[in-house]
Amino acid sequence: MVDLLKFLATYEVLIYIVLAIGGMFSFRWLFRSWREWRVAVFSLEREFSLRRLGRSTLISFLIVLFFCFEFSLTSFVLPGLPSDFFLVTPTLDLISTPTGTLSADMMTQFANQPGSIQPNASGCTPGQLEVTFPGPGEEIKGVIELTGTVNIPNFGFYKYEVAPNGSSTWATIAAGTSVVVDASLGRWDTTALTPGDYQLRLVVIDNQGTSLPPCIVPVQVIPNQ
Repeated sequence: MVDLLKFLATYEVLIYIVLAIGGMFSFRWLFRSWREWRVAVFSLEREFSLRRLGRSTLISFLIVLFFCFEFSLTSFVLPGLPSDFFLVTPTLDLISTPTGTLSADMMTQFANQPGSIQPNASGCTPGQLEVTFPGPGEEIKGVIELTGTVNIPNFGFYKYEVAPNGSSTWATIAAGTSVVVDASLGRWDTTALTPGDYQLRLVVIDNQGTSLPPCIVPVQVIPNQ
């Protein structure tokens, strides 16, 4: 339904042009059918003329009806809708226990962006948005299970991302669609990452599509030995 309304609003001018062209032909057909019916003498001729008149009348009526519908929708209905009407809660291809790895290209890009680690987490709110494992500055390796909390009003979904420390290039690891309270957020396979300092970012989006300030935790990936 939302997609249909967006289409009617986006292509309003084009729809009016198509309706105008269609209306011109249908009304011309209607007029000619009506004139033929008026001058018809024989019963069979009048019957054929009446059929054409009925079809042309129906088509003309439908065009006028759709024109009125489009005009009313775009002029009165859509402007009165709340601003968040067309914001649909994002739907990702998620699984109940999300897992994910980064592409080889992203690994190469990360490897070329070293940085110095920051000792403290930032943007985290206990009880609402926080990562409890790994902790700030903690050394990690292999496949780990992230734990924490994502529990906000009007919850939509969450995702967790990684970037080399000091970089603004974030890569999404995985995401989830359920509220989590001091439990597993998902898994993270760090084996493809070059050992070094990274930032783990937990992002939550509400059901209006608005991203809240993220919880960022610095971690250190060590060789998987």
